[in-house]
Amino acid sequence: MLGLLFVILVLPAWCGEAGRAALRYERAAVLTGDYWRLLTAHLIHGDGRHLALNLTGLGLLAMLFPRAYSAREWGLIMLASMAVIDLGFVFLEPQLHWYLGFSGILHGGLAAGALAWWRQDSRASALALTLILLSKLFWEQLGGGLPLSGDLPVVVEAHLYGAIGGGLGATLLRLRTQDWWCQSRSL
Repeated sequence: MLGLLFVILVLPAWCGEAGRAALRYERAAVLTGDYWRLLTAHLIHGDGRHLALNLTGLGLLAMLFPRAYSAREWGLIMLASMAVIDLGFVFLEPQLHWYLGFSGILHGGLAAGALAWWRQDSRASALALTLILLSKLFWEQLGGGLPLSGDLPVVVEAHLYGAIGGGLGATLLRLRTQDWWCQSRSL
């Protein structure tokens, strides 16, 4: 799945500025029926550096959580992140005119990974990751993107909504398994 996702993220890099404009989230276009933008906005990037940062993040997720979820479960977690980001943009961010990138979904993966570590008795790692992620999200809500964000504008709300979506997706996946329910009740 990682290889397929890599290809899906890299291919649109050759679509040029006109392609990016046709595929990115644009509020006015979505509200008039360009619903595909709710999907494609997450798969395109502003430039090569933006793509490289997101691919690096994807690689880090793969290294940190190699067995946390099945490929199908990761797909569902990413879809949950995407759905919450899109719903947040449409209903809570009327001032947001455009967006593109995968970083919100990556934040969803981090939230899901932290939940997996809590479940796998990696409590110290889980606590550290949870605190780092929450601190980053808090910082961004107060002061905007982190310094290594570069020249592209950072839509920090995507990170927040993505983390919420990833956490919700991971929680819903685990709620349906009897084993997790029994473990969580004994805490």
